[in-house]
Amino acid sequence: MSKPSPLFTLSLSATLLMLGVGMIVALLPQRIHALTGSLESVGLVASVFAFAYLLAQLPVSAFSDRLGPKRFLVIGYLTCGMSGLLYVASDTAGGIFLGRIVQGLGEAPIWALGPAILSLAYPTTKGRVIGIYNAAIHIGLTAGPLLGLLIAPDGQGDAPFVVFAALCLAAGIVVFLFLRVPSVPVGQQGTEGRQIVALLRERQVVVLLVGVLLYGAGYGAFLTVLPISLAATHGLGTTAISLHFVLFYAAISASQIVAGAASDRIGRRGFLIWGMALAAIGLVALPVFPGLSVFWPLAVASIGLGMFCVASITELNARAPDGLKGAASGSYYVFWAAGYVLGPWAIGSSAGSTPVVGFTLLAGAFALMAVALQSLRN
Repeated sequence: MSKPSPLFTLSLSATLLMLGVGMIVALLPQRIHALTGSLESVGLVASVFAFAYLLAQLPVSAFSDRLGPKRFLVIGYLTCGMSGLLYVASDTAGGIFLGRIVQGLGEAPIWALGPAILSLAYPTTKGRVIGIYNAAIHIGLTAGPLLGLLIAPDGQGDAPFVVFAALCLAAGIVVFLFLRVPSVPVGQQGTEGRQIVALLRERQVVVLLVGVLLYGAGYGAFLTVLPISLAATHGLGTTAISLHFVLFYAAISASQIVAGAASDRIGRRGFLIWGMALAAIGLVALPVFPGLSVFWPLAVASIGLGMFCVASITELNARAPDGLKGAASGSYYVFWAAGYVLGPWAIGSSAGSTPVVGFTLLAGAFALMAVALQSLRN
């Protein structure tokens, strides 16, 4: 009996994990607030995860190129499972923060090494398969909250965290038993560092990574600052805010599937440019659309972010030698995570009492990046 394809195996395992993540992501802030009564502590739930994720990216990705990515994926899923057990065992804020650190370390290889493996396994259709893989991640995130409502309608108890740990274990077993990783010729030892530095110093790659930083800022803002802003400026209630998350994940998923496949046929440059342009247009238009009609520009911006995401990570992997796919993907997510951490903070700081200011500035940065990408030569 032959093993399933790498695309199926990686997408299934990522979906299992993200089902669990989507289920617990709304419960952790509630638990921290109940323990501390502090909104500042609630903010740390995202920050400690992001910093652990950021710090783990480059070491994990670099070692995966030398030792093989499969073992790091399995370790990543099992580490995420350990975080679920920490959440169950913790009755203090410190224990939950420790769990978030462990979860950040575990998720680092999963986001980066999946695209790296797929770009090796499907060299001529890497855009299509990476788009499907990223869509699988966001489909899991979309369905996770619904699963959480079925398991714990009142949001109380440890059952969601136990299920999260079980889903992580199942994902790790799937990868261990069924993932086929293509063999990569071993290059000259000791030159990997110089090669990746040379790649990251290329002008096109520098501009691309700045775009990734902005994409991370937009992604983080859509999940943190923007929902609060919409409640204040457009009168959106709890149900509408939940619909915002569903719309964002669905638009990201669909756009990556479509743009990923199309970029294999007609090139990625147009999707990079138009991805940034659509994100800028959608953000600028937010104040023009009142009430629930704001979902129209939000959908435009979300589609743009998804287009840029799949085109940018595929382009970076296409430029990297086969022996450095992991390091290239790790570098990508270092910039993404930096934007995810810094973007919402910068938007909030610049906005003051007028949230639209911060999003207008971000839209301007997206527009400038579209112009910079347009000026590059292939």
